[in-house]
Amino acid sequence: MNFTKAAEELCITQPAVSQHIKILEDDYKTRFFSYKGKKLTLTTAGELFYKTLSTITYDDQLLRKELLQDSPTIDHLSFGATRTIGEFYLPDKLIHFLEEHPSIQISMNVENTTSLLEKLQKGELDFALVEGYFPKTEYSFIPYARENYICVAAFDYSFEQEPHLLEDLLNETMIVREKGSGTRDILEKNLEEKNLSLNDFHRHFEIGNIRVLKELVFNHLGITTLYEAAVTKELSRGQLRKIEIEDLQKTHDFYFVWRKNSIFSDFYRRIAQML
Repeated sequence: MNFTKAAEELCITQPAVSQHIKILEDDYKTRFFSYKGKKLTLTTAGELFYKTLSTITYDDQLLRKELLQDSPTIDHLSFGATRTIGEFYLPDKLIHFLEEHPSIQISMNVENTTSLLEKLQKGELDFALVEGYFPKTEYSFIPYARENYICVAAFDYSFEQEPHLLEDLLNETMIVREKGSGTRDILEKNLEEKNLSLNDFHRHFEIGNIRVLKELVFNHLGITTLYEAAVTKELSRGQLRKIEIEDLQKTHDFYFVWRKNSIFSDFYRRIAQML
């Protein structure tokens, strides 16, 4: 988003960059950039053009790599998973996958939904397994799994009055994940439907690590909402307990997501089945 820096990166002059952009805009009969004050921004057409070229560029790199092999096979996967999926849901499936395909090299990023979608759009990942909301018109995807979404507290946590609705929880300390987390997004959307927000709670903490978050809940420092897969062991050991909240979303889908219109869509669907 800076013509001068683009020129330096490409080792050409800034007027040359401007000329290239003008030629592209003339050819496609649209504008890719606009100015808001002194700030350069992409138009809607520019966003579409950029996303499409990112997919084409990444597909081209992968295609060239496959064509250079005498017998094309999967030899490396670079993918992402959100923290609940990567830490609690995927490990057993990944172990089985690697045992079945011992020659495959993998690179797995475990980050929140927002970060993974950004990396996916830039072509840094082949695909991502996400739990949060995402703009479905901008990606290709298939449902991967459906998981219970629950409210939990320490087993012997004491409420003034046993809660049944989200509104009944407002006197408590709510411990949530960082912004960009799918787990947090679900809670916030549920609250919005009741004209509530995190600021309506007595207190709320933001914790970016699920294990730390669970420790705080276990030590009576607050309650939280998250996927049941993340607390299966703690529930079975009697360290935590479910709090049945009638107007809290009960389940949410995990999705296997990749760049829209990729020529490798069938390949990604096969990987999803393998996992």
